[in-house]
Amino acid sequence: MLTLLSLQSAEIALLASLVLGVACGLLGSFVVVRRIALVGDTLSHAVLPGVVAGMLWSPERDPYVILSLAALAGLLGVVTVQAIVKSTRIKSDAALGIVLASFFGLGLLWKSRARVPGVSDFLFGNAGAISVQDLVTMSVVSLLLVVIVFLLYRPFLVLSFDEGFAKGLGYPVGFLNALFYGLLSFAVVVAMQAVGVILVSAMLVTPAAAASLFTERLRTMTLWSMLIGVLSGGIGCFLSIHLDGLKTGAVITLVASSFFTLSYLFAPQQGVLAKQLRRGRERQRVARENLLKSIYHMMEAEGFRQDGVTKLALAEWRKTDLESIERSCQKLIKAGEAHVGRDALIYLTKSGWRRAVEIVRNHRLWELYLTNQADYAPDHVHDDAEKVEHVLSGEMLRKLEKDLNFPEVDPHGKPIPSVEKTLQELSQEGGTLS
Repeated sequence: MLTLLSLQSAEIALLASLVLGVACGLLGSFVVVRRIALVGDTLSHAVLPGVVAGMLWSPERDPYVILSLAALAGLLGVVTVQAIVKSTRIKSDAALGIVLASFFGLGLLWKSRARVPGVSDFLFGNAGAISVQDLVTMSVVSLLLVVIVFLLYRPFLVLSFDEGFAKGLGYPVGFLNALFYGLLSFAVVVAMQAVGVILVSAMLVTPAAAASLFTERLRTMTLWSMLIGVLSGGIGCFLSIHLDGLKTGAVITLVASSFFTLSYLFAPQQGVLAKQLRRGRERQRVARENLLKSIYHMMEAEGFRQDGVTKLALAEWRKTDLESIERSCQKLIKAGEAHVGRDALIYLTKSGWRRAVEIVRNHRLWELYLTNQADYAPDHVHDDAEKVEHVLSGEMLRKLEKDLNFPEVDPHGKPIPSVEKTLQELSQEGGTLS
């Protein structure tokens, strides 16, 4: 492809791709947050009749004429959708599909009948056909988008999450919605010459979707989205220039999809890998806490006359093999919740005792809550308490204690241990608590 372009044309294509990344990344964040991705798709297809009209009106391809008519067609598409929804029982998703197909079909038919040259550049994207004037127009429009969104960021923020609250604050919701869709139309027009009408919606949604996996703050998400959009545009255009036969728009959207894939897999909080690691750590924590609870129950059954337990007795208590208990005890020791004495017994450390008592207390309080407040039979509460005991927060625990009037026994007559009192008693007895 480089042989078909002069260096100047390659530079223009690259700069245009960077500009479209800014415009799509900026508006795409609001599209994703407002959950109107299909609106972006409809807009990208609805602008086609405007592009054809612009090419007929201005055979010399004046970018301002084409941009204005294309944006007007996009806004007409949005107005048509709203009119269908308000005047019929048809839902917005169906109305969007109808308008998308109708406007796009009209544009294709008009293009075929009028035999307008150059429309395919907008339909499928052709960064190499972008002129210096086109680039200037794209840059001016993108700068205008950035300035308007910056000035109206707070109203757009409130409107994106709660339209009713925005009305309550006195914001002109109707005007802001119309302005937003107008800006979105311009963003679509900015991008369509590089990536094409068909793929514009991907550039609106994909960078913003990737950014949403990194943060829950819209401002930060917008910056991430713009960065991913710029990188996608720059890398995609560079690859398409240096690799023969690759369409710029297709490569740009595939690069954006690659960024989304990386975010989906490796994002610190929402990435699949991070979630799997958290689930793994959670399973290990629950397994350790269950072992601590078993050790407590064994000592409780002996009247707390012994400070430690043997691994063999623990294996028999838990009805498992000795090898599994060996591994589980090693994890307790590594976590600093237990240690092995010279007599080969397993002793809990202070932190181990604290967590063991907390788990048992959580379990028995929840059992009592289910029997007293939820009318559960005492023999039906154990399984639910087994799950809840690991996730009760301090605030919820305090509320339970207050609602139950600080009970001392569970539904089965077993004592509900106090953490501080138990630790104090163990210390006074001079055991192996450490």
